[in-house]
Amino acid sequence: MIPPQEASARRREIEDKLKQEEETLSFIRDSLEKSDQLTKNMVSILSSFESRLMKLENSIIPVHKQTENLQRLQENVEKTLSCLDHVISYYHVASDTEKIIREGPTGRLEEYLGSMAKIQKAVEYFQDNSPDSPELNKVKLLFERGKESLESEFRSLMTRHSKVVSPVLILDLISGEDDLEVQEEVPLEHLPESVLQDVIRISRWLVEYGRNQDFMNVYYQIRSSQLDRSIKGLKEHFRKSSSSSGVPYSPAVPNKRKDTPTKKPVKRPGTIRKAQNLLKQYSQHGLDGKKGGSNLIPLEGRDDMLDVETDAYIHCVSAFVKLAQSEYQLLTDVIPEHHQKKTFDSLIQDALDGLMLEGENIVAAARKAIIRHDFSAVLTVFPILRHLKQTKPEFDQVLQGTAASTKNKLPSLITSMETVGAKALEDFADNIKNDPDKEYNMPKDGTVHELTSNAILFLQQLLDFQETAGAMLASQETSSSATSYSSEFSKRLLSTYICKVLGNLQLNLLSKSKVYEDPALSAIFLHNNYNYILKALEKSELIQLVAVTQKTAERSYREHIEQQIQTYQRSWLKVTDYIAEKNLPVFQPGVKLRDKERQVIKERFKGFNDGLEELCKIQKAWAIPDMEQRDKIRQAQKNIVKETYGAFLHRYGSVPFTKNPEKYIKYRVEQVGDMIDRLFDTSA
Repeated sequence: MIPPQEASARRREIEDKLKQEEETLSFIRDSLEKSDQLTKNMVSILSSFESRLMKLENSIIPVHKQTENLQRLQENVEKTLSCLDHVISYYHVASDTEKIIREGPTGRLEEYLGSMAKIQKAVEYFQDNSPDSPELNKVKLLFERGKESLESEFRSLMTRHSKVVSPVLILDLISGEDDLEVQEEVPLEHLPESVLQDVIRISRWLVEYGRNQDFMNVYYQIRSSQLDRSIKGLKEHFRKSSSSSGVPYSPAVPNKRKDTPTKKPVKRPGTIRKAQNLLKQYSQHGLDGKKGGSNLIPLEGRDDMLDVETDAYIHCVSAFVKLAQSEYQLLTDVIPEHHQKKTFDSLIQDALDGLMLEGENIVAAARKAIIRHDFSAVLTVFPILRHLKQTKPEFDQVLQGTAASTKNKLPSLITSMETVGAKALEDFADNIKNDPDKEYNMPKDGTVHELTSNAILFLQQLLDFQETAGAMLASQETSSSATSYSSEFSKRLLSTYICKVLGNLQLNLLSKSKVYEDPALSAIFLHNNYNYILKALEKSELIQLVAVTQKTAERSYREHIEQQIQTYQRSWLKVTDYIAEKNLPVFQPGVKLRDKERQVIKERFKGFNDGLEELCKIQKAWAIPDMEQRDKIRQAQKNIVKETYGAFLHRYGSVPFTKNPEKYIKYRVEQVGDMIDRLFDTSA
């Protein structure tokens, strides 16, 4: 049980805490009341503020909307004014640009094209918005006038600044590809750079805005003329150079050393000239003799103009390729891509047709030459044909994309030349075979016939054109197509042809030799001709070419030559037979000769003397141009005659067969040898 004092104390303590809690609760209640009052006041203020804001919003929103409308109206007004200014500007275009259009684009192309752009826009505006307005007609007329001025300026620039390429520059361009050393490419500036840029701008404008293609015709006509004139100028340069100095030349590249030009000889085919040089070489070695006769026109001494014309044409062909390549490069900058091939085709026609016509003229001249049997003139076809074939790949590349008729021109010319060349070869072989035996045209001294020298010279010239000549022959073969034959096949055909010509020549020479009444002169004639042929074959590559199909040709000619020497030697039998031992009388030494025996000895001496004198007189006028052969034949004959005469003289020289021995013993053995040494020597 809790004591009373402690219970009283606890009660007081509890009462005190209760009193404190009541005071706290009272404070909280007062605070809540104040808070409620404040809340009510705030709600009242916010409600009043909301009411005021609503009133303000209802007043401002209509003003804002009105302001926005006013701003929009202002913008519309400004746009309208701007559009009006823009439209009004189109009405002033004609007056603003008329002076510039009237004065033309020369010297101020940029400004002129700017004016044309303004006119173009004005035309488009009036067409879209006011197609019936007079202003449309005005700007249209101004636009057409401006376009015509641009076309005129294009023509003027092309005409004034397009220059013919000089022959010297063309020759440098051509010779550059043949030099072994790497050289800088020779530049071809057809138009100054500033002019070219103006031309390009005008052409692009005419295509894009002018809807005009006439300028392309102007372009190809002007450039075609320059190309044609450049090639003709090169040809004329060859003629003038050959007539003045004999050798066309090309100075060094002008832009390198303009002040120190150096002569550079142009490569020459030298077809006829080379054969003539060979003939001169043979002449120096005694292979050439006096000319006889033949209906073949001789190759020696022909005018060099034949070579000049050939060289000129060959160089013109090369020039065409190079210049055409350069023209196409220029054209690609000026002409739209889809018109380039057609324009280029038109551009090159005049120059190409000129070359083809000249080529056909060469073919026609060759045909006429064949009829005249002037086969040296036909030989001009060979270097030209070879060059055309070598150049054909470049030709084909340059003409790529042109019309089929343009591409076929060169192959057609090549075919014509191959045909006429094959015809010339065939006719030459036939002519060698059928050359008539004209007695008055035969060499009186039995030397080399002109038919032989001409035939050899002709064959010599074929050496430089083996592939060309072989291809000519192959092109006429029905067993092979024009493109399938091999070089070996062509070489065999050419070898067969040369053997045919030599065979025909041999048959004709045999026939001609029968014109001579003296078999010995006939033998000398055949000997000289066979020897000339053999030496000519040996001194050139002909013998190797002949050996392709005829291995024994060289041995055969040597046998023929030896056979003719033996035939000639038989002519001396009528001299030596007089003193041959088998025809002499037999007598005993110391026994007096009978009259009949003395008479026989006299007849033998007289027959020998007369025969010797007659043969030496006749054969002295004959000719053996080859010194080696001449000495060989003389020595062989001298040995035979001296041996026979020496034996005869030794046996009968001391026999008393006559009272006047000097009448019959006219020559000593050495004198007989000297007489024979003077054979075949008209100067002795």
